Amino acid sequence: MARTPLSDTDITTALESLDGWKRKDNKLVKTFHPSTYSQGLVFATAAGMIADSFDHHPDMLIGYKKVTLEFTTHDAGNSITQMDVDVATAINALKIRL
Repeated sequence: MARTPLSDTDITTALESLDGWKRKDNKLVKTFHPSTYSQGLVFATAAGMIADSFDHHPDMLIGYKKVTLEFTTHDAGNSITQMDVDVATAINALKIRL
């Protein structure tokens, strides 16, 4: 898949279908709120495995009852690309109870 930066319009359109994701500078960011720390670990592992299957890896912060993921495409000049959108979409589809 081509890793070219999306336009501001394309990013805005993508965010309309990415429940809970926001743009923060040149990153797609979402904080998930699991019920327990251990559920957060399970979720973070699952999200990491999904990202790895795309060969696209987020910055991830695991805290007490929260997991924050940040996606940007480094080899596209630290821009938001379709790859970021696709991985965020796949992670949103996880069926892990938070």
